[in-house]
Amino acid sequence: MTYCVAMRLDAGLVFLSDSRTYAGVDHINTFRKMHFFERHGERVLVLMTAGNLSISQSVVNTLRERIESGGGRNLCNVPTMFEAAKHVGDCLREVHARDAESLKEFGVDFSAGLLLGGQIRGEEPRLFQLYAAGNFTEATQETPYFQIGESKYGKPIIVRIVTHATSLDEAVKCALVSMDSSIRSNLSVGLPLDLLVYQRDALRVGHYCVIREDNAYFALIRKLWSQRLREAFGALPDPDWENIQLTAEALRQNTCLSAPRGEKREGES
Repeated sequence: MTYCVAMRLDAGLVFLSDSRTYAGVDHINTFRKMHFFERHGERVLVLMTAGNLSISQSVVNTLRERIESGGGRNLCNVPTMFEAAKHVGDCLREVHARDAESLKEFGVDFSAGLLLGGQIRGEEPRLFQLYAAGNFTEATQETPYFQIGESKYGKPIIVRIVTHATSLDEAVKCALVSMDSSIRSNLSVGLPLDLLVYQRDALRVGHYCVIREDNAYFALIRKLWSQRLREAFGALPDPDWENIQLTAEALRQNTCLSAPRGEKREGES
């Protein structure tokens, strides 16, 4: 399992992924889930993967082989991000056609989830989520982010904070808090992390870093977020029992009224 989040903002794009693969408590490994393809001044494309590791690696290797062969359609010559998403989907279908039946014979599902984002000169930055069948959806102003993998723990903060107008710095903070929530809640998500920030129209990677255990900024974010959460929780008002509508007496009456058929209610003989 893994966790990846990507955000498409007015200011650019933010990508964050963990690198843990998990097959039980005694089988935890580290593999990179983020891959980027860059031609300065012409295009930047970022691909993140989740699901079956052999499938995602096959897709990434197929994409790279297409580029290295120099012939035919590939991520370095497609004219638009939409065409790039179609190309990744086609490669995913090729892997499915080759491996799906064999995997099924061994009781393994063909599971894959991918995020593809970036910008090609002449169009806006775009972000897509691709599914195991090779089909995809695109991020919008109303929903400017996608998550794949173990996403449920990190979603609440993103839903509350991120809009298309969020700055890149704010988005990075939000992504790191989201990742911290996932790491604390699920053993299958873990360090190191890959963080990439792309500024709109730059047509080159702006910031890229690998965040490890000794990263001072991530450690500070984790510490302050936990501290502020406890402070915010402590500042919430205690229950006002006198003004709570459903009193204990009303609850008892309701319980009696809803007693199962055949049982005597309170006061019955």
